[in-house]
Amino acid sequence: METEEQRPPEEAPPAPEADEKPLREWQIRLYLTIITLGLVLAYGIAFVLENNKHVSLHFVFATARVSLIWLVLLSVALGLLLGVLLSQLYRRRRRRH
Repeated sequence: METEEQRPPEEAPPAPEADEKPLREWQIRLYLTIITLGLVLAYGIAFVLENNKHVSLHFVFATARVSLIWLVLLSVALGLLLGVLLSQLYRRRRRRH
């Protein structure tokens, strides 16, 4: 019989990776993010292609012909800018009272 001192130490079986589950969840989120970005990009391209017609934009004293997509994007940008400015004015006004 061998004593405990003479026996070679037994190697423990490799433990399952503790990081395996978070890694799998991270990969799923990565794939979902890539798919979502791809769909948003495809929608953006389709939106631009669908709105490439030229329209007349009538100002008070002048008329301009522009692509509809530029008119839409300019309107969105102007709306965002005015929204941010108005919210800042509202905040400033509430702080004074």
